[in-house]
Amino acid sequence: MHFSTLFGYCPHCGSDKFIKNNIKSMRCESCGFIMYINPSAAVAAFVEDENGNLIVCKRGRDPQKGTLDLPGGFVDDNETAEEAISRELKEELNAEVVSLKYKFSLPNLYTYSGWTLPTLDMFFSCKIKSTANIKPQDDVEAVSFMKRTEIQPELFGLSSIRKAIEKYKNGH
Repeated sequence: MHFSTLFGYCPHCGSDKFIKNNIKSMRCESCGFIMYINPSAAVAAFVEDENGNLIVCKRGRDPQKGTLDLPGGFVDDNETAEEAISRELKEELNAEVVSLKYKFSLPNLYTYSGWTLPTLDMFFSCKIKSTANIKPQDDVEAVSFMKRTEIQPELFGLSSIRKAIEKYKNGH
């Protein structure tokens, strides 16, 4: 659901005259408060094992619970994208990043609790210290290693991840 249909009252004064201002903002006709909804920053990682197989996660929570995913998540306040991807790999896989390289970004729509939030997903190629201690943690239900030729993009639940996986399969 788009935020303009989700919020009926001004978060500043409580007025019910909280209207859509434009595609990314709402405005209160009573107090003049304007609320902007800009894309949230998110990160995802392409991590290969020593044989060139991609580390793939199974989502343990909604949205898209049970579908395939890349490790990653939202960038926290006062955190760089590089810090976020390192933190997410530690939280989700118990993996220590030793090097990373930015690859590309893709827009996404992330629906959670009835609200569709725009995100800007930044993709990194990451090297980790070792795959020996990898274990699913946090919101990851399972971890597997897939050969590039065996990856099926349609099994990945989030649209930006599917598009990223297609790029990965094509050598980008």
